[in-house]
Amino acid sequence: MRQGGTRPEASETSEVRPEVPREPRVPPQGRAAAADVGTVRGGAAPTARGEHTHSETPIPRPRPLVQRASVRGQILDALRTALVTGELTPGAVYSAPALGERFGVSATPVREAMQQLALEGAVEVVPNRGFRVVERGARELAELAEVRALIEVPVMLRLARTVAAERWAELRPLADATVRAASTGCRATYAESDRTFHRAVLSLCGNEQLVQIADDLHRRAQWPLVTPVRPSGRFHADLLADAAEHTALLDALIARDLDVVRSLVGEHFAGSR
Repeated sequence: MRQGGTRPEASETSEVRPEVPREPRVPPQGRAAAADVGTVRGGAAPTARGEHTHSETPIPRPRPLVQRASVRGQILDALRTALVTGELTPGAVYSAPALGERFGVSATPVREAMQQLALEGAVEVVPNRGFRVVERGARELAELAEVRALIEVPVMLRLARTVAAERWAELRPLADATVRAASTGCRATYAESDRTFHRAVLSLCGNEQLVQIADDLHRRAQWPLVTPVRPSGRFHADLLADAAEHTALLDALIARDLDVVRSLVGEHFAGSR
């Protein structure tokens, strides 16, 4: 001990501990707010007051653009179905707000879907009123069938010479699906399965642009006419006959019977007129 009561000098080798700052005391009513601020600064989503999240994984916020596109796609599918079934009457005018109320959505996704249908030729814009369903007659249906035949028949005949039987056999479930859809008598159900089968056949050519153009023409050919060319009582029978042609065509393609393929394809598009 040193004389005079002076304190011992710190050794040069002694460890100096830095002072640890004390955390400020937060009143109870401010703790929730402080927790929110801390989580925001840390990058995680803030928790709502009164919720017990424990160790739950934070749920990411939905992306509005993706959600809006999804709603528009669903409305577009619903409107296309309504066109095929005749729920949207040819010549009638429909407003986006009225259709939105019918589907339980706002007018915006309906308007966007109807604008897409206008590009496809299904409806036309009526200023300050909405959209009018296009009126089509037998002549337009015949023209569509002729154009479809000019595109699809040469492709199918070429594929009949080059595609292996095993590849054609893979399309059997799609042909069978058209038969099941036809048996239901639902125009919209059959329309979708019919296009799916034709897309699968044409896709074997490897030309995506051709497939898209043919599918667009096919969809337009499925819209109802102002005056049906056949009595309503024959409609179910026509669906069954059309589906049976798919099965027969697939059998001929597997057998590479070009004469039968040529005859069936010609009859198939002639029956669409």
